[in-house]
Amino acid sequence: MNHILEVKNLTKKYLNKTVLDQLSLNIEEGKIVGILGSNGSGKTTLIKILTGLLRQTSGEVLIDGRSVGVGTKAVVSYLPDRNFLYKWMKIDDACNLYKDFYSDFDENKFGELLDFMKLEKIMKIDTLSKGMHEKLNLSLVLSRNAKLYILDEPIAGVDPVARDQILNAIINNFNEKSSMIITTHLVRDMENMLDDVVFLKDGNIVLTGNAEALREEKGMQIDDIYKVVFGE
Repeated sequence: MNHILEVKNLTKKYLNKTVLDQLSLNIEEGKIVGILGSNGSGKTTLIKILTGLLRQTSGEVLIDGRSVGVGTKAVVSYLPDRNFLYKWMKIDDACNLYKDFYSDFDENKFGELLDFMKLEKIMKIDTLSKGMHEKLNLSLVLSRNAKLYILDEPIAGVDPVARDQILNAIINNFNEKSSMIITTHLVRDMENMLDDVVFLKDGNIVLTGNAEALREEKGMQIDDIYKVVFGE
C-alpha cells in the first residue's frame, strides 16, 4: 500500500491557541478523500501546511516521500478557497502563467475543460461571475498532471448550475494514478465521489474511514453522520 501523504503528530499553535492537535493521517494513492468539518475545525490550516503556505509547530508531513517544500510543490496541484488570478488577465493569460510555472500543465486538457465549462480564452478575469471564477480556477488546477490534487471548498458559494459542472469536471477528470483531497462542509453534494472521509473538529480527527463502510456501520449517509458529529 503506497501513501501519497503521511501526516504524523501534526500540531499547529498560534500563541496559546492549538489549531491542530497531534493529528496523524495517511492517504493512499488513487483515493479521493474528503476532509469534513465546520468553520474553525482546522481544515484550512491543515491545507496551508500541506501546500507549504504555513509551517507546523511540530510533527511531520511527507508528500510522495518528501518533506513539504519546493519538491512537493511540483507534485501538488492546489485550488485555494479564493480567487488567485490578477484582474487584468484574460483567461489566455492565466493559461500562459500556468504553462510557465508548471511543466506538467496540459494545455490541450485545459482547452477541453474550458469547452466543458463554457468559458473562452478571450474572456477577461474581471468580468467573470463567482461561479465562472471557480470553474476557471478548477480548470487550471485539473489541467496539471499532478500526483496530489488539493481542492479547498471547490463549490462554496456558487449557484447550482456551476456546482453541477464543477462536480462533473472533478469526477470526469480524476486520474486514478493520482490522489485528491477535498475540504468541504457541503457534504450532501460531494459525498458520492468520496472514497474515504476524515471528520475534523477543533483540530482533532474525531472519525475517519472508508465512506461506504461508515454508511453501512452507522446506517446513514455521510451527510447525516456529519450532522451528528457536529451537532447540526
